[in-house]
Amino acid sequence: MPPKTPSRHRSRSETKTPLTSSMFGVNATADASNPFIVPSRSRPASPIKRATTSSLQVSESLQRQASTGIIRRGGVESRLDVVTRDYIPPKSEKRSRSQPTRDTRDRFITTRDPADEVAATLDLMSLNPQSASPGHTARLAAATGVPLNRRVLAYHEAPPAASSDPLMAQARELVRPLYARAGSAPAGGSSTTGKDRKISTFPYKILDAPGMVDDFYLNLISWSSQNIVAIALGNSAYIWRAETGEVTLVSEGPEGSYISSLDFSNDGQFLGVGYPSGVVELWDVEGQSKLRTMSGHSAQVGCLSWFGHLLSSGCQDGSIWHHDVRVARHKVLELLGHQGEVCGLKWRSDGELLASGGNDNVLNIWDGRIGDVGTASSSARSAARWTKRNHTAAVKAVAWCPWQPALLASGGGTSDATVHIWNTTTGARLHSLVTDAQISSIQWSPHRKEFLTTHGYPTNALMVHSYPSMEKVAEIRDAHDSRVLFSALAPNGELVCTAAGDENLKFWKIWEAPKVKKGKEAKDSTALGRTHSGILSIR
Repeated sequence: MPPKTPSRHRSRSETKTPLTSSMFGVNATADASNPFIVPSRSRPASPIKRATTSSLQVSESLQRQASTGIIRRGGVESRLDVVTRDYIPPKSEKRSRSQPTRDTRDRFITTRDPADEVAATLDLMSLNPQSASPGHTARLAAATGVPLNRRVLAYHEAPPAASSDPLMAQARELVRPLYARAGSAPAGGSSTTGKDRKISTFPYKILDAPGMVDDFYLNLISWSSQNIVAIALGNSAYIWRAETGEVTLVSEGPEGSYISSLDFSNDGQFLGVGYPSGVVELWDVEGQSKLRTMSGHSAQVGCLSWFGHLLSSGCQDGSIWHHDVRVARHKVLELLGHQGEVCGLKWRSDGELLASGGNDNVLNIWDGRIGDVGTASSSARSAARWTKRNHTAAVKAVAWCPWQPALLASGGGTSDATVHIWNTTTGARLHSLVTDAQISSIQWSPHRKEFLTTHGYPTNALMVHSYPSMEKVAEIRDAHDSRVLFSALAPNGELVCTAAGDENLKFWKIWEAPKVKKGKEAKDSTALGRTHSGILSIR
């Protein structure tokens, strides 16, 4: 007899339905040639089957037992699990073959209960000791040095903040050279402030200035818009032309006296000169002739400032006068707001405000409007727009910001040594900076958001600060052998001229002017390279 065909190759009529009653019937015989059918022991047919194949009577109790799934036979109970529902597989999303299955678990932070302890468990670290070899896990932990119950990356408290004690900060600054890298630039070479910017600590040019009065409360140098530097030496005023290096004597005061202040007009054609006697003189720079003498102050005139045709003078008695140089009765207004000598005075470029500082530690900001000239000759004003008493020493250094007219910088003397930045629109103090020495002058850069301060004892330094961070950009210590008393900014905004009691006038290259486009390059206004020698003398 040929072998029977396996069930998967049989015809449809010969294929048997799984789990049919024929597998459990009395006539079912084991087929030894079929490996999928296992011979089973013969057993009596079920009562229901017998009822269909014979004439046996089925009792009502047996029918009830069969309907409930429990058949009692000789005291032995057997329960049949009756399937009442068909199996319905869960619905699955149809996904294209190119789109991989997305894993919604976080790759970096394990999912955990917030109430758990900080130490991670084996389950959170995805280390299952049942699926991994305990010996391998132990060797891996020993090799890496990471305990099994501790995180690899853990969050801790932030490190403590650096001490804000100024003494500690000063101590760190003093010992900084001890920990400098080998091969770094020496302190006396250049001050590096960035990858592409250096400020030389050596002066660009030095001029001798014999006979300069060493007095903190005076103002003895000025740099005009015509690129001419004026300096007072004793009772004489000289001018130095930067383009040619020519030195000219402009004015000479009485014997036994000295010049206490001077300042150029805005156009550079006139020079105002103040004396200890209270007299203010007006000189023609080109003609080297005195145009007029304006008297009236009762004490020394320590500072002067121009705006247009108005020349303002600060007196030792605390008063400030506005002189109109066009009219015979030159005094048009008097400002009374200081109890001590006025040693700092500066008009804003638009003439709206005037800043004054005094030896009474007061900074006043005045309204620039003076009213009718014909009726104001005998008037006086005692109320300033803003009065600031934050300084604890004489306020000599005052400077208006050229690119933000509302900003005013002021600096205090020895016991204060602090720079304050003011918003003159609201009167608010915006920033404060404590320095190491008295502040004698402040100069804003027209090209950068920076300003320069000159200092007296004990550092005799020049310092450049950024704004508004107030961070120190560069420092030139011991710029002079004596305290730096005066400073002036070049009209191109690159050079700063400083003078001190060591009778030297030094020029420093602090900033760079923006480059002019090709084809529009103008003549260099400084022209300091055209001078006849590296060091010139003013005699």
